[in-house]
Amino acid sequence: MDNWDEIRTAFHVARMGTVSGAADVLGVHHATVIRHVDALETRLGVKLFQRHPRGYTATEAGRDLLQVAQATDDQFAQLVSRLKGQGDGVEGELAVTTLDTLADLVTPLLIDFQAEYPSVIVRLLTGTRLFRLEYGEAHVAIRAGAAPDQPDNVVQPLLRMQVVLVASRSYIARHGLPRGVEDLAEHRFVCSDDLESRAPFYRWLRETVPIDRIAFRAFGERNQRDAVLAGAGLGFVPLHEAQTRDDLEIVHGPLPEWEVPIWVVTHVDLHRTPKVQAFLKALKDRAKSWS
Repeated sequence: MDNWDEIRTAFHVARMGTVSGAADVLGVHHATVIRHVDALETRLGVKLFQRHPRGYTATEAGRDLLQVAQATDDQFAQLVSRLKGQGDGVEGELAVTTLDTLADLVTPLLIDFQAEYPSVIVRLLTGTRLFRLEYGEAHVAIRAGAAPDQPDNVVQPLLRMQVVLVASRSYIARHGLPRGVEDLAEHRFVCSDDLESRAPFYRWLRETVPIDRIAFRAFGERNQRDAVLAGAGLGFVPLHEAQTRDDLEIVHGPLPEWEVPIWVVTHVDLHRTPKVQAFLKALKDRAKSWS
């Protein structure tokens, strides 16, 4: 791309809003920034910016161009991350993405792994976003549900997570404990904000209690757990968490039909690298104690 330097300069002008700000980021003279922007506008035959005393504001054409520049810049950064992951030793950055509900297990593992390999820089990524292994957003992904089917990924079963229905001590103090499944309809529940969630325990809940008893809905596993801990209602947590907390009491389960398959996923380009292989071995060894 003959004019990538000019596009990159325009991208930083739009991001910073001023010529001087873009010049500082790029490490060039402000005159170079102006020359690049002027040359790009001439080459394209459109105005990319409105000039005003406070700086530069992208026009509609400028915003269209800069969306492409942003995507290209992001993909280049992700490519750099993937290339760094292909080193010959167990060193450099290791990005692991996992479920919020497994973070309390994965974090100690990462700390122990780093103690064994002190040259590794750890990044733990949680949340609902699906991090793209093919773009180098993560080296290892721990995912739940149906087996991931993205192309060029190596997918291996890790464990089956057991789930239980629990109540917090504060909820029990106010509402008491259900006497059995037949009593659940008299209680309040915390659930995913997505009432069509395919999680097997949420399907069971929708079939077992009236929909108006699902009184607190939250986006994200961590938010749902926090609501349960705060006494908003009965809710679901992994068995390992319920067994290690003295502020939760198991109400029902675990049931085999509630179990969630957990997978470990790597990209084929990085799967055989020493760093990824060392972490996969540590993960599989540790996961034996999680089951």
